[in-house]
Amino acid sequence: MELLKKLGIETKHPEIYETALTHTSYANEHRVESYERLEYLGDAVLELIMSEYLYKNTNEVEGVMTKLRSHYVCENALYEYSRLLGYNEYLRLGHGEEESGGKYRKAIVADIFESMLGAMYLDQGLDFVKKFMDQHIIPVMKSDSLNFFDDYKSKLQELVQTDKKSLEYELVSESGPAHKKEFTVVVKIDNVIYGTGTAHSKKEAEQEAARDAINKSVGKPQND
Repeated sequence: MELLKKLGIETKHPEIYETALTHTSYANEHRVESYERLEYLGDAVLELIMSEYLYKNTNEVEGVMTKLRSHYVCENALYEYSRLLGYNEYLRLGHGEEESGGKYRKAIVADIFESMLGAMYLDQGLDFVKKFMDQHIIPVMKSDSLNFFDDYKSKLQELVQTDKKSLEYELVSESGPAHKKEFTVVVKIDNVIYGTGTAHSKKEAEQEAARDAINKSVGKPQND
């Protein structure tokens, strides 16, 4: 398997990595297993490794470490890790998902980062996954050239709390087919719209709305 050679992974079980790169659309068409179970496992492995890394490499209190970890394992971060490693180029997608650009869909590309970690854990063990993270991911986390760790909702919350104002997110529209929905969310401060965001998940739409509000310096509200 070409990807494994690029990553320097020697294995007697290449099929587990094929499963890690198999989207449900392909699995349903070809009656094989998808990456979902490996993603579940990889999520837990990633949380453990990141928790240990932050515990050993920072002197922060629990709350700060939790916040840092959430930055490093958010969907945007996992998407970027996955793209940097070239995982999306080896995705196995169903015909419809392939045609609609699934190879570059953020949620899918983020998922396979975790499923690949799950595959590595089962195939090579936890120490191998730690070394892989140290080699490929920790340097990216330390890089100042990437800004995908920003949690705009938390930043906006901090800004609003200083003025003791109310903050809420409201879903205003939902469109598109089930496999490619788009959600538009507005963020309101004291019931006035300050930002709008659109994305393929409600969570990301909220982040985009918060970023929009922050970019406008939480100064001039939009018309409700």
